[in-house]
Amino acid sequence: MGPDQVKVASGGPFALTRRRWSLAVTTLVALVTLFLAGPTRADWKILYYDNNGRLLGVDGGAPGGEGGDAGPQGAGGEGGGVGASTGSSGFDADSNGQTSGQVRLGRSTANVPQDLRFEPGEILVSDPPVGFEVRARQLGFAVLDKVTLRVLSVDVFRLRVPVGTSVPAAVTRLRRQFPGLTVDANHLFDPSRGGRTPELFARSVMGWGVASSKCGHGVRIGAIDGAVDLEHPALEGRNITYRAFHSPGRRPGAMEHGTAIAAMLIGQAPWGGLMPAAELKHASIFELNDEGKVVASVFGLVKAVDWVISQKVHVINLSVAGSSNQVLDQVLIKARRNGQILVAAAGNGGPDAPPAYPAAYDYVIAVTAVDAFQHLYEFANRGTYIEFAAPGVAMWTAVPGGGALQSGTSFAAPYISVLVAQQIARGASADLDAVRRELMDRLLDLGAPGRDDLFGWGLVRRPRDCRPQIAG
Repeated sequence: MGPDQVKVASGGPFALTRRRWSLAVTTLVALVTLFLAGPTRADWKILYYDNNGRLLGVDGGAPGGEGGDAGPQGAGGEGGGVGASTGSSGFDADSNGQTSGQVRLGRSTANVPQDLRFEPGEILVSDPPVGFEVRARQLGFAVLDKVTLRVLSVDVFRLRVPVGTSVPAAVTRLRRQFPGLTVDANHLFDPSRGGRTPELFARSVMGWGVASSKCGHGVRIGAIDGAVDLEHPALEGRNITYRAFHSPGRRPGAMEHGTAIAAMLIGQAPWGGLMPAAELKHASIFELNDEGKVVASVFGLVKAVDWVISQKVHVINLSVAGSSNQVLDQVLIKARRNGQILVAAAGNGGPDAPPAYPAAYDYVIAVTAVDAFQHLYEFANRGTYIEFAAPGVAMWTAVPGGGALQSGTSFAAPYISVLVAQQIARGASADLDAVRRELMDRLLDLGAPGRDDLFGWGLVRRPRDCRPQIAG
C-alpha cells in the first residue's frame, strides 16, 4: 500500500483513503463557497499564457460556455481595452510576467477579449527619448522595425521582448524604466463584420437613389481595411489608389471585407454606389499570421493612417475594431490635430462587450448599425461612445466572384463617411463639433429620447449631395 493509500477510517463501505478524504473535503468546501457566493460567482474566466504572452486557452464559467464576449466575431473577437479610461492596455498589474505553468489544450480562443490579443513577443514604442535604443538593447529588447510617420511626425518602434518575458511584463518594465513613455502591445484588430440576417442595397434605407456617374467628383475618401479585389465588376473604372501595409513575409488576408467596403463607397449598383465618382485612397492592413488567421496590427494601422492622410483625403473610414492602445491613441490624436475627420465602426461584440477602439476615442465619430426596420443590429456594441446609426444589416455587398449578404457596424460607417466627406469637400469646417452638428441636423431619434447607448443620437437622414464639389 503506497503512502497515498493509508487508511484514515475503517468500517466496510465507509472506509476512506487519504486521497478520497482530501477530495471529499475539497468538494464540500467548493459547494459551500458556491452556495454562499450566489449565482454571479459563475461569471469568470481563466486565461492561460506561455512565456511570450501568447494566449494558450481560456477556461470560464460565464453563461453560455467558456466565457468571452457574446455574438459572432469577425476574425476572432472584438472588444475594448481593460484600461479604457486611461488609454492603457491594463498591463501595469502584471509585475513579473511569469506564467502559471498550466496549459489547457483544446480550448478555443475565439471569444478572448480583444485587449488580450496581440502579436506574441512584440511591443510598440512611439517617440521615445534620446538614447532609448541603446538602453532598450541593454535591457534585452531587440529593435525589429522602425517607421517614421512623416505627415504626423511620429517615430514608432517595433520591439521584440526579452526571452522569457511576457508582453505585459515587458510593457510594464519599459514604463517603469522610462516614465511617461508611450508603449503598448502590438494589438490585433478585426474587421467590424458580424453574421448575416431582408436584403438591403447600399443606398435604399437612406432614401438615396442610384447616383449619377459624376456624383462625388472632387471628393477624396480614405479607407483603412482589408485587401480589395480590384478586378471586381463593381469597381470597374473607379478611381482607386491602393496600398498594402503588411508585415514582411505575410500574405494579405481574404478580400471579402475590403472589397465590400470599397464597393459600398464608390462602386457600381447593386453592390454599392454611395458616391461613385469620388476618389478612394484604400490602405490594406489585414494579413494572414503564422497560424493562418486574419489579423491587423497597430503597427500596420498607424503606417496606413499616415499614408492616407498624405493623400489629402476629406475623411478616413475605419471599419476596424480592437482595444485601446497608447501608441494608436497618440497617432490618431495627431491626425485629428492635423484636421483629419475619423469615422469608425462601433464594433460587433454584443450588448455586454467593452468599448471598441478606435470608435470609442472621443475624437472619433462612432457609428452603429440598424436593419431595414430600424432595429439595432443584435451584435452591435452598446455604450456612451455611440454617436450615430446607419444601415448595416443584411447588406448586399461585393465579394470576389460576385456578391453576398453581410452584416455589421462596418457596413454602417461608410454612410457617415460619405456625408462627412462631401461636407468637407464643399468647404465646410473640419471642426469636429461642427461636423457632428451637421450630422445631427436631420435625424430620426431611435430608442430613448435624445442620445442613448444603443443608437447614439439616432439614424442619420441627411440627403446625399451630388452637386459638383469645390476644388481643393
